[in-house]
Amino acid sequence: MSFKKYKENGINNAEKLAKSNELKDKMKTRRSVRKFAKTQFPVEIIENIISMAASAPSGANKEPWFFSIIKNADVKKKIRKAAEKEEKSFYTQRAPQSWLDDLNKFGTDWNKDFLEIAPYLIVVFKQIYDLDNGNKYKNYYVNESVGISCGFLLTAIHNAGLVALTHTPSPMGFLEKICNRPENERAYLLIPVGLPDIDARVPILKKKKFNEYCEII
Repeated sequence: MSFKKYKENGINNAEKLAKSNELKDKMKTRRSVRKFAKTQFPVEIIENIISMAASAPSGANKEPWFFSIIKNADVKKKIRKAAEKEEKSFYTQRAPQSWLDDLNKFGTDWNKDFLEIAPYLIVVFKQIYDLDNGNKYKNYYVNESVGISCGFLLTAIHNAGLVALTHTPSPMGFLEKICNRPENERAYLLIPVGLPDIDARVPILKKKKFNEYCEII
């Protein structure tokens, strides 16, 4: 492997602080949204967002991720039908009461109409191993790498002025079948992306204070 000299950005400490404050304040306005407008926008915006996600670091630079952009109405309908089947089973049979109690305050249930209303769905897959011409090759720190990539993805979505929801119907094997993904991939996240509906509401949340989630040693 060849190397090149890393080029520093050259900004001073005051500029670094200003940039960090700007991004911090912007990301504090990010919210998960469940009511989407049907407003369409160019798919190139989603492509740019995914390109940013794919720039994330990964174990041994194996990049163990794949992203499916779903915009076809029929495919979105199939995904909604399959997701609601799993969600209904979760809400009515599998979820312990303590979990349901925690979810009740958000007003969620097994109905997931946003999977058809949002103009795009992004399905994130993790590649549990590399597959090349039938040969298997090890990937490293797969969950960690894909998780970091999803962090980049959500940041890019918010930066583009869009809203999203991290949706994890369980189990998610139906996504691998609907998207016709190979045997080495497992669904990791299902993310509807779009603009908020005019009637979209979000809960008023109390977040932890800085000293509750961080310390300087």
